Amino acid sequence: MLSTGASSRCDAMRRVAIVGVGMSKFGEEWTRGFRDMIIEAGVRAVEDANLHGEEIDAMYIGTMAPGSLVGQEHVGALVADFLGLTPIPSIRVEAACASGGVALRTGYLAVASGMHDCVVVGGVEKMTDTPGNEVASALGGAGDQEWELFFGATFPAIYALMARRHMHQYGTTEEQMAAVAVKNHANAAKNKYAHFQNEITIETVMKSKYIASPLKLFDCSPITDGAAAVILMPLEKAKHYCEQPIEIVASAQASDMLALHSRESMVELKATKIAAKKAYEQAKLQPKDIDVVEVHDCFTIAEIMAIEDLGFFPKGQGGKASEEGRTALNAEISVNSSGGLKGCGHPVGATGVKQAVEIVWQLRGKAEGRQVKDCEIGMTHNVGGSGATAVVHIMKKV
Repeated sequence: MLSTGASSRCDAMRRVAIVGVGMSKFGEEWTRGFRDMIIEAGVRAVEDANLHGEEIDAMYIGTMAPGSLVGQEHVGALVADFLGLTPIPSIRVEAACASGGVALRTGYLAVASGMHDCVVVGGVEKMTDTPGNEVASALGGAGDQEWELFFGATFPAIYALMARRHMHQYGTTEEQMAAVAVKNHANAAKNKYAHFQNEITIETVMKSKYIASPLKLFDCSPITDGAAAVILMPLEKAKHYCEQPIEIVASAQASDMLALHSRESMVELKATKIAAKKAYEQAKLQPKDIDVVEVHDCFTIAEIMAIEDLGFFPKGQGGKASEEGRTALNAEISVNSSGGLKGCGHPVGATGVKQAVEIVWQLRGKAEGRQVKDCEIGMTHNVGGSGATAVVHIMKKV
């Protein structure tokens, strides 16, 4: 439970809303660079919010490894420069694959506290220009470089260990994990911004080659280029700019041990459970109140664990629920309507912001071809590394 002091601080904070969203096409974007994508996403968000640049007070840009991937550091200044928003403060936020989600939380806190009245939150990563082994090395730094990556334990191997333990402990099957991939590709096929816009079958997944047993090629999210952006304002001000502001009613973050071998369990993410608990308490909601959720499915087993740790299904039942179609569009809980990381793509710094863009579209009724019926409340769940960082946001229609 939140302490009395924490509860009082939350009550004293301003209500925050998203008034504009935008993103670039996710995929292998050979003709566009790092700055091109974030500028495109940012301009679309500003236009969506009916804003002028001089009204923006600050920017927070989530990106994980631009120095390793494209040789670009000092990203905050880069984005302020090319969006024409100097001299406002522009800050890079890094939390591995949760960089976008933590940037969103940072922007939320800046507005909620009264420090700023209008902020841009962006996320971006350019990954496909870099050889695969170098991308794996850069991503591996999101885990324990000395005790995991040094010994060859890249993220497919780490999540494969989680999958094996989940299978052993709960009877989860490879076919149940494959069902996650099939569902997310089906959703991505309806999303014009998605990396993969093709449907697949269980047979396709099961016949794909093993990357780290039991995880196969189609159990893994792709290496992707892309960017996304949102505009945040106090709710009372948002109503003057936007016909359909979407309020962020909860923002929570938690941490866990960096290395998998140090954690209490291999079949759950403690940071996810704690962040979710705090978010539900802040919003005064329960899992059953959520209509649509974007979860961090970097691997299919990650979605299965996420829907358990977020409270949608009991621990050990996520695989069965996925196989039974209970996470499909307009089912018991609509999970990853965008296609998730698996289908829409995973430009790591952009993912947490893209999740927010998708939830805003859903709550506005603007998710073309994949709209969740009568949705009022949505959630995002973004993970850094193999679970050392987790950030959860809950949003609702105003």
